[in-house]
Amino acid sequence: MYQFLLGKISTLSADPLASALAEQAPQGARRNPWLAGRTLLARALSPSPVPEIVFGEQGKPAFVDAHPYWFNLSHSGDDIALLLSDEGEVGCDIEVIRPRDNWQALANAVFSVAEHDELEQEAPEAKLSAFWRIWTRKEAIVKQRGGSAWQIVSVDSTLTSALSVSHVQHGELSLAVCTPTPFTLHNGALQVL
Repeated sequence: MYQFLLGKISTLSADPLASALAEQAPQGARRNPWLAGRTLLARALSPSPVPEIVFGEQGKPAFVDAHPYWFNLSHSGDDIALLLSDEGEVGCDIEVIRPRDNWQALANAVFSVAEHDELEQEAPEAKLSAFWRIWTRKEAIVKQRGGSAWQIVSVDSTLTSALSVSHVQHGELSLAVCTPTPFTLHNGALQVL
């Protein structure tokens, strides 16, 4: 089972579920994304409570041992995504498709030859969206592994492997998932809160 939830940080962090968690939330810029993420988890697992969350060596959150679910959260701007699974470790990434002055230099630095070929096949007006499509796939793979952002250069999102990688553009959002068993991300699979 895979469940993909999408929401707005501003809405979810003001939810009554979030107010119950306010004492545990970090202060500063991470507070509202943290509250929104915990609210998404609470909704996805309802009526069961959210189990204790621990962090791996690279900082990937997970439920305590013996809990039958794996999850990954990602946020960009005011948008947040949660991928929940009972199939094994998962990764997800969300990015607002936006201009970025150095996107071509960044692609040159971290994209594989095959990813560059994919990018070059796009019409000029579609290249920015293609950049974010490839970027989110790479991030989802790294996050599934529990790696850190600096490992993105070692990932080729075009290679087929034992993992399933899927992408969808939802409005101005680029969304990608990496799962241990086949799961196709499509607009109908998104649960928008």
